[in-house]
Amino acid sequence: MSRIALVRPPVDALDSGVVDHIEKVPVDVPRAREQWAGYVAALQGAGWRTVQVPASPAHPDSVFVEDTVVVYGRTAVITRPGHPSRRGEQDATAAVVADLGLDVVYLPAGTLDGGDVLKVGSTVFVGRSDRTDDDGVRALRRVLTPLGATVVAVPVTTVLHLKTAVTALPDGTVIGYEPFVDEPRLFGRFCPVPEPEGAAVMVLSPDEVLLSASAPRTAQLLTSFGYAVRTVEVDEFEKLEGCVTCLSVRVRDLPDGA
Repeated sequence: MSRIALVRPPVDALDSGVVDHIEKVPVDVPRAREQWAGYVAALQGAGWRTVQVPASPAHPDSVFVEDTVVVYGRTAVITRPGHPSRRGEQDATAAVVADLGLDVVYLPAGTLDGGDVLKVGSTVFVGRSDRTDDDGVRALRRVLTPLGATVVAVPVTTVLHLKTAVTALPDGTVIGYEPFVDEPRLFGRFCPVPEPEGAAVMVLSPDEVLLSASAPRTAQLLTSFGYAVRTVEVDEFEKLEGCVTCLSVRVRDLPDGA
């Protein structure tokens, strides 16, 4: 079975990306491209086959491909981005996931960014943020509940997306930077991390995770938990409230050759 990660190249207009919760600072676009290449190489080195969604020069934030689709099993839910500048990013993603053989469903109502969706087993936490509205949460619940998912709404008031504040380890423990987390008790098993950039981890395998190089103390913590920690530099994307999770979409358990 194949493990596929969708990725999307950064565009020349990357520095024009939208920032809502941090101070806007210039992005070094050539360095961002180098970091993106290193990120892709890290995924490939961990055994993931990367599939590129075509670049979209009209959309500065389109490198953050996670926001355009939510994959649950073999179903790909095409989102409706919450910021007007990101509308239309999802069209190319829809074509790619359809080519992979996934069942494509379009979010029927509301707005929803994929960065607000955290899957932990059959539980799907959805951040109610500036980008994901009430109708978007309800719409995703209507789509995923028949597939066996339990959708849990989570307040997000201090950061861009839910996964800016929390993500999950392979064993299902939710980790997060507590000052960014509105209600830790909603997650059951919650473990705080010492750095804002350490809130975002990407699960590569049952015993390996990907983490920003900006979070060395979190890397030490996760290593002490018995995980292999692979780090990458993504600080140019962190200037745009990005992180390691939003630069890809993982598609698991497709037949080999898909």
